[in-house]
Amino acid sequence: MSTPPAAVPSWTVGDIVVHRVDEVLLPPATGRWLLPGATPDLVAGQGWLRPHFADDEGTLRLDSHSFALTAGGRRVLVDTGIGNGKERANPAWHDLNTDYLARLTAAGFPPDSVDLVILTHLHADHVGWNTRKVNGEWVPTFPNARYLASRTEREFWAGYDMEEPRRQMFRDSVIPVETAGLLDLVDVPAEGARVVPGLRLLSTPGHTPGHLAVELTSRGRKALITGDCVHHPVQLAHPAIGACVDIDPELSEATRRSVLGALADTDTLVLGTHFAPPTAGRVVTRENTYRLSPVPADSHAHHVGC
Repeated sequence: MSTPPAAVPSWTVGDIVVHRVDEVLLPPATGRWLLPGATPDLVAGQGWLRPHFADDEGTLRLDSHSFALTAGGRRVLVDTGIGNGKERANPAWHDLNTDYLARLTAAGFPPDSVDLVILTHLHADHVGWNTRKVNGEWVPTFPNARYLASRTEREFWAGYDMEEPRRQMFRDSVIPVETAGLLDLVDVPAEGARVVPGLRLLSTPGHTPGHLAVELTSRGRKALITGDCVHHPVQLAHPAIGACVDIDPELSEATRRSVLGALADTDTLVLGTHFAPPTAGRVVTRENTYRLSPVPADSHAHHVGC
């Protein structure tokens, strides 16, 4: 096993242990492309982002990873990263060869054991490990799992005039799961949709029309897995900063402000889907905006409480 279990970072939320399954650190150019409003001067002005979330030059750090957890007796994976051997227009995502599956197994979630794969949205860096190549064919990586996505999300892309790279992504990472009969589309009302005890899907539209966040609740503790309604902690200080790929930038900002407002000064643990390590934290009010107060991973090998 290439990664010892002790190396898999995790956080405890009541009875739920959330593991971060690392795929790849995204290259430094990613932040400037993805969040063009986060200029180096603006980032450098937020000293609290250093050293974890930005460097001294004001370059953002971004990460690709999944979260694996057990809730309501179900073994759950939230988002599946970029994937190996995928043909992608973005050079940072093209033809990767990472040990993601070994890390997932080290976290205690070998692919055959996963019951549920939750896709926050259908972008290339969130669906890639839905499939892997076997004998030249893309087949579901998690053959015993149900894959969940928002019905709004899938129907939006079904009616979208896709450019070829996006068509390719659907061909290799979404359609094989549908063809295998493993994709379930979920309607998510304003109050959220409970999937299993302790796990609720929340509607957080804007980045994509059916974008979901994932709320975990156990023994009075709560956590939120962001997906891409927030890409980077700099957006806590400047919620107006959006991603260049947001489908509806105004709605994305409104969602982000609503989510941050609900999280601010609560005990809810925020787990950022693209946040570089330490990845997790709590939203705190600072003057008239927000910051992330980091919460380091538990030492999972030696549990001595939080």
